[in-house]
Amino acid sequence: MRNTFIFKTYIAFSILYLIVLFLEYQNLDLYLKPVLVPLLGFGVYFNRKFRTRKILLGALLFSWMGDVILLFADIGEIYFILGLLFFLIAHLLYCVLFNKQAKRDIYINKVLFGAGSLLIAFYLIGMIMFLMPNLGELRIPVIIYAAVISTMLLFAFNGGLSWKKPGSFYVLAGAVSFVLSDSILAFNKFHAPIEKSSFFIMLTYLVAQYLIVIGILKLNVKEAD
Repeated sequence: MRNTFIFKTYIAFSILYLIVLFLEYQNLDLYLKPVLVPLLGFGVYFNRKFRTRKILLGALLFSWMGDVILLFADIGEIYFILGLLFFLIAHLLYCVLFNKQAKRDIYINKVLFGAGSLLIAFYLIGMIMFLMPNLGELRIPVIIYAAVISTMLLFAFNGGLSWKKPGSFYVLAGAVSFVLSDSILAFNKFHAPIEKSSFFIMLTYLVAQYLIVIGILKLNVKEAD
């Protein structure tokens, strides 16, 4: 895969950023976080073109905007809402992206797909019911966001059953990691503080973005060639 150096740079900067978070050097956090997702974007942009590249770049762009806005979430609730909005758009773009990936001509196990879909639905309902008493005025935005990210996971799960490997595993693992990251964030914000929450939120988030990007590039490697 081309642009290996860019992706290795992303990994190196991510590790440095996570160390900074773990050691709670807040000032360095402000400088490092905005650099990370653009590195993935550069890796995609300078890769050979493929049909859904612009959608992937759009999802990364809105993710980056969400990252930057959430740096100011402690100043006012409006920044959290704006960050939520940008990530909502990013997840909608990921839904479109996953839906447009080429599927193998194979029989999909309907029982397995049904079981996975029910599991995702149970997660969505359970998370909303668990957080509902503490959501306050953010009830509707959070419910909408949870529904969209669950839909994103469902698209990734469906792709995991029908896309070629190993790209399908990368994307599905990335989607699961994304949901885990947002779940930790929601639990920390609306239920009870988690020690080193920023570290765990960003660890799962950075892994998620990387896996999704690498997975999509692997799914489109023949087209790119």
